Amino acid sequence: MTLFGLDEAVVVPLVRAIAGEELSEGEAGDRFARASWTGIAEPGDRTAGELVGALGAGAALAAVIEHWSVERIAGTLAEAGVIVRLDEIRAALERWEPRLKAAIALTALRQAARFRVQLLVPGDPVWPAGFDDLGEYAPIGLWLRGNRSTLETLPTSIALVGARAATGYGEHVTMEASAGLVDRGYTIVSGAAYGIDGMAHRAALASSGQTVAFLAGGVDRFYPSGHDALLTRIVETGAVVSELPCGSPPTKWRFLQRNRLIAASSLATVVLEAGWRSGSLNTAGHAGTLGRPLGAVPGPVTSAASAGCHRLIREFAAVCVTNADEMAELAPLRPLSSAPDSRAEGDRLPERGRVLDAMSSRSPRSVVDIAGRCGLSVATVTAVLGAIELEGFASESDREWNRRR
Repeated sequence: MTLFGLDEAVVVPLVRAIAGEELSEGEAGDRFARASWTGIAEPGDRTAGELVGALGAGAALAAVIEHWSVERIAGTLAEAGVIVRLDEIRAALERWEPRLKAAIALTALRQAARFRVQLLVPGDPVWPAGFDDLGEYAPIGLWLRGNRSTLETLPTSIALVGARAATGYGEHVTMEASAGLVDRGYTIVSGAAYGIDGMAHRAALASSGQTVAFLAGGVDRFYPSGHDALLTRIVETGAVVSELPCGSPPTKWRFLQRNRLIAASSLATVVLEAGWRSGSLNTAGHAGTLGRPLGAVPGPVTSAASAGCHRLIREFAAVCVTNADEMAELAPLRPLSSAPDSRAEGDRLPERGRVLDAMSSRSPRSVVDIAGRCGLSVATVTAVLGAIELEGFASESDREWNRRR
């Protein structure tokens, strides 16, 4: 392998370690090129995305290392059907040049291997499908610390974001929302910041749910440092991801670009508490641009901490949501109803309510007892109990039934 002039015997084992699987020589070369690009180009670099998309990661990296002329790069892109202005290419080459150092790429690979970090690339089975909507602004690669299986749950995820300087009200609403959404089968996505983000992650973990934290720096150095223990717990059962290689510090620009990944990876985004100029409004903006459903939780009209949420509802057509049920309505995990099913469900609703009212959450009751209390036949009660058990509202033990809270 000649990229950056590094010895193939040194690079290939490191690349295979971060891939988490066996790779052919060609696959190892592409993965190494993408790993290098994550350190060369800043997140959301459109020119880098267009170059890699048109030429492939390896050929694009070779073009930069071999100092192709601006005209040659533009001509090659044009042949691939991509038109980029010469001044844009020139500016991109100038900002990439200081980072074309072999030592930087090799250090990032070694640090990733040390922390058991994996590099995901487009086409991997767990690559978030929502990133495709970002087009040329999609990440070139994704660094993962934690469980690959958690990323498989992103198609059923909702992003919960909000202010760092959260109030007790905001944190309470976030805790209830995160736990409630987990109970309904959703994965919680957020940015691991203080305040609302941290509470969303903690509540998901406390409810034994899946959660994904997107960082604005390398996954080897947790930020904020005060959430080191929280992020360590997320690594154990969930996933901590970033598009930046190990060793990269978080910056204001990277936080703003990180937000597009939170919005793109999720079915919907909910802002739970935000000031007038809160950074979480940036995430909401990305969600709106991508056509993702957007919700906002109202707060006291006198609270500056909720001014951003009120602004989203008033000016950006965000849906006013107040609990997990309303948030789940933004992105239902299954069709709300169909004509035949809705009629059948409508017929059962009164019976379902009567059975639930006849049950107790403290003392188990037999089917006969429940039937006597609600005035329905044993056969009907048995059928309804089976349905609400599947919904998670009842549990059976020794032929007796409890209502679950």
